[in-house]
Amino acid sequence: MADPIRPTIFALSSGRPPAAIAVVRVCGPQARAALERLIGRVPQPRQAALARVRDPASGEVIDEALALWFPAPHSETGEDMAELQLHGGHAVIAAALDVLGRIEGCRPAEAGEFTRRAFENGRHDLTAVEGLADLIAAETPAQRRQAFRQLKGLIGDRAEAWRRSLIEALALVEARIDFADEADVPEDLVAPALASAKRLRDEIATALTDGRRGERLRDGIVIAIAGPPNAGKSTLLNRLARREAAIVSPYPGTTRDVIEVHLDLDGYPATLLDTAGVRQSDDPVEREGVRRAEERARGADLVLWVTDASATGGAAGDKPKYAAGSDTWLVENKVDLLADNRCEGGELGPGGQRPKFALSGLTGTGMDELVAALSVYARNYFATTESAIVTRARHRRALDETVAALDRCLAEGESGREELIAEELRAAATTLGRLTGRVDVEDILDVIFRDFCIGK
Repeated sequence: MADPIRPTIFALSSGRPPAAIAVVRVCGPQARAALERLIGRVPQPRQAALARVRDPASGEVIDEALALWFPAPHSETGEDMAELQLHGGHAVIAAALDVLGRIEGCRPAEAGEFTRRAFENGRHDLTAVEGLADLIAAETPAQRRQAFRQLKGLIGDRAEAWRRSLIEALALVEARIDFADEADVPEDLVAPALASAKRLRDEIATALTDGRRGERLRDGIVIAIAGPPNAGKSTLLNRLARREAAIVSPYPGTTRDVIEVHLDLDGYPATLLDTAGVRQSDDPVEREGVRRAEERARGADLVLWVTDASATGGAAGDKPKYAAGSDTWLVENKVDLLADNRCEGGELGPGGQRPKFALSGLTGTGMDELVAALSVYARNYFATTESAIVTRARHRRALDETVAALDRCLAEGESGREELIAEELRAAATTLGRLTGRVDVEDILDVIFRDFCIGK
C-alpha cells in the first residue's frame, strides 16, 4: 500500500488533443476523493460507469464521460487509481485537469511517474519497465514483438530464476561454513553448489552469444550509402526514403555531414546513412565530411557502394576503399543516362562475393530489386532475434559481470576457500538483482524514466 502522505498524481494518458477520446488518470491516496469531487460517486471497482463530470466549485458540467475505479493493490500501479474517459477536445481536457489541480494533495504527474510507481510497488520489474518504454517507441512489427516479450518477462523472469538458483547454491556453501561442526550437516555441500554455479555460468554465457541482435533490433541495422562524389548517393537515399531527406546537387561535395533516415524494411528497422563523396579535397570542411563518412561506413552492417554507371569507366573505375568489415553491395546508378538503359539488378559481383545492382535513383528503374534484396538482408540479419533475451547494453553489462563473478567462484572452488566461493556467489546474485531492479538501482532509475512520456 502506498504511503498516505504520498502526493496524488494526475495526467492526460492518451494522445495529443483533439482526439475522439481523452483518458485522464489519477493515482495516489487522494484518487478516490478526486473521483467523488468530479462525478459525485465512486463506481464499482473495474466497472465502467457513465457519469457527468462537474467543476465542484461552480457545479458546471464539464463533460459526460466513462469513469473507472481501481482500488489498491489491484491496479496498474499498485495504488488507488481512477480513470476518466472524456471527449478529447482541448477545452474538456483543460477543464478536467484544472479541477484536479485544485484538489489538495494532487499535482500533475512527471514523465514516467505512473510506471515508476508500478515499479516501486512491485508491479513491474526494471526489465519490464524498459520493455514498456521500447513498446511505446517501437516503429516496426519486429521491434513491437521484441518489446512485448520483454514487457512480459523475456529476460526478467529468466534473470530471477537464475538469481534464485544462485541463492540456493549460496545457502549450501554458507551452511557448510556456519554449521561445519554439526553432525547432521553433510560434509560435501560445496560440490553441488559449484556444479549449479557452473551450469548457470554456461547458460548465461550462451545467452550472451547472440551477436547483439537484440540490442541492434532496438536501433535497426545500419546501411551506409557511400562512394565517389556525384554518383547519385543522395538521390538514392531520397528514393529509398520516399521523401526529400537530402539535398541533391550536381556539384561535388554538396553532402558534408552524415544524413540519417529510418526505414521499415519488411517489418524490420534500418538506419540509412547518406555520406559525403569520397575524394581528395583541399576544403577542410569537406575533408571532415569524408572522414566522418569513412568512420560511419566502417561501423555499418551493410555498405551500398554507389558509382555513376554513365561515367567513363563506370563501376570498374571505382572500387570500395573502406568498410572491409562490413557487407558491401555494388550499385551502378544513373543507368537512365546509358544508351541501352540497362538494368541488371541483383547480379553477383566478381567472384560471386558482392551483390551488384544497376539502377536509376532518379527514375526508380531497378529500385524494386534493391529494396527486395535489402528486405531479405534485414530479415536474415534478425532471423535469430526471436531467441535473443538481451535487448539493452545495461542487460549485457549485468550478465557479463555475473559471468565474471561465477568464473571467479569456480576458480576459488579449485582452492577450496569456501568464504571466497560464497562471496562470489553473493556478488553474482546481487548483479542479477540489479538487472531486475531488486537491489541498488537508484542511480539508473532517473535515466530510464526520463524518456517516458507524461501520463505513462
